[in-house]
Amino acid sequence: MSAVDYQIDGQAYEGWFVKPAGKANPPLVIVCHAWGGLGANEKQKAQIIADRFGYAAFAIDVYGKDKRGTTQAENESLMYPLVGNRAELQKRLAGGIAAAKSQTGVDASKTAAIGFCFGGLCVLDMARAGMDVLGVGSFHGLFRPAENMPQPKIKAKVLIEHGWNDPMATPDDVLAITKEFSGADWQLHAHGLATHAFTTVGATGDATQYHADTDRRSFAYLAIFLAELFG
Repeated sequence: MSAVDYQIDGQAYEGWFVKPAGKANPPLVIVCHAWGGLGANEKQKAQIIADRFGYAAFAIDVYGKDKRGTTQAENESLMYPLVGNRAELQKRLAGGIAAAKSQTGVDASKTAAIGFCFGGLCVLDMARAGMDVLGVGSFHGLFRPAENMPQPKIKAKVLIEHGWNDPMATPDDVLAITKEFSGADWQLHAHGLATHAFTTVGATGDATQYHADTDRRSFAYLAIFLAELFG
């Protein structure tokens, strides 16, 4: 495991790369971070992908090297400009995919992406933009459509793991994204006892709360999804 510096349009970004032990040229899973930026939670998820699933994992960075939030205000100041400028976000996502695929010893032809919270929105934008991934998995993601893609043509397979009590993605939002992704190969699992951030170890509160059973179940669905993608 190691930090990886890369650049997009001359700006510095820092990803995190993990490979499974003893496997040559494994498939690659890109991990997209939540609103605070690439941190311990994304690194933990990347390690799970390597240790439990046997795939390489590359956690990308869409904020820039050393740009991380530790408070709600800082997180909002980092995330909202990109949520409001999806073309810029998509450019950074494409750059992250390119950096991930350039790592030595991975099978870049077998690439998927997963994301958490804001990262869930990121992977859905990868699908909307037709980026070079076989499939995407959104975990307690934001469903806000991309203003620069009013009628996206989704080619990637899509997995959505959703907490039904998530105030940031209401039942109306769920219905809207199923309509937006009409014609795509999508699947959605709604978890009745879960709210936002159900995979984020340590999250507490009414709106954002870790839920161990939903975390476990959602990753079981992910394992099936990735195995199908990678054959």
